[in-house]
Amino acid sequence: MLNSVRIRPFNRFRRVVLGTMMAAALGLSASAAQAIGPAAAVKPLQVVATFSILGDMVKEIGGEHVSVVTIVGPNADAHTFEPTPADIKALAAAEVLVLNGLDFEGWLPRLTEAAGFKGARVLASEGVAVRHLRAGEAQQNHGHREGDVDPHAWQSLENGMVYAQNIAEGLSKAAPMHRAYYKNRTKLYTEQMKKLDTEIKLALADIPDDKRKVISSHDAFGYFAQAYNIRFFSVAGLSNQAEPSAKEMAALIDTVKKMEVAGVFIEHSASPKLVSQIARETGARVGGALYSDALAPSDQPASTYLGMFTWNAGQLIYVLKDSVVKP
Repeated sequence: MLNSVRIRPFNRFRRVVLGTMMAAALGLSASAAQAIGPAAAVKPLQVVATFSILGDMVKEIGGEHVSVVTIVGPNADAHTFEPTPADIKALAAAEVLVLNGLDFEGWLPRLTEAAGFKGARVLASEGVAVRHLRAGEAQQNHGHREGDVDPHAWQSLENGMVYAQNIAEGLSKAAPMHRAYYKNRTKLYTEQMKKLDTEIKLALADIPDDKRKVISSHDAFGYFAQAYNIRFFSVAGLSNQAEPSAKEMAALIDTVKKMEVAGVFIEHSASPKLVSQIARETGARVGGALYSDALAPSDQPASTYLGMFTWNAGQLIYVLKDSVVKP
């Protein structure tokens, strides 16, 4: 059983962050009530978001003035997604399309062409601090070269704030009568992100830099790593479907042993086989599942963008702190 010294930091982080999120959520509802005027009985803006993280952001910002359809839903893999006739129909009826860009939705050009989409496009990632693959990462990430863009920019809360502003501006252009409403909700939403970012940094403050090393299923946490100075070694590349060769696996296992990695994390949508093999052969601790490209179903803690970020940070902090207090 874990002793109280080891479990207290994680519990404190979880209590403070959840309290912050609940308070901010109540504030968001109050803001929504203030922004709704007596003449607001207008048909909701029809919005399509390419995947669940963007869909949640649009709902948080748009509130009751948007009707959102998400193409790649919770627990789904956007890397391997294939559009269906229902997706074509949904996009054909949409007024606004919210996408990530950065070459993340490789299937989107075919979908927009099939749907004949002529509405407004909102590039959520516009203006973010883009991360490019370094030489070593490019070798590891199958099919990618040095200098290629890492599309998982939402894994930084600072970038998440940029996403929110871009979405709010896009919705405001499409429905200018609700601009103040979107602005109020975005302000409160970004304040939540700032508070969460601060709590994560405080929780990590007493973990030495040389102890902040973990293994993940694929390279989706580069922005998170930059934001919180955590070193991630990935089993696969930027896609969940990429698998390393036997030679690459042997090299990775050797790295884990030499670098004294704190823990090994399986992503919710990835096969646990390779990560379990690393843990078995190195003795590294297996942490909780992380969410990278998709949210959890609505009845789970990681079912929203902020919930996902809180969950991931909590899993990582718990294992990292435990590695520090081990004798």
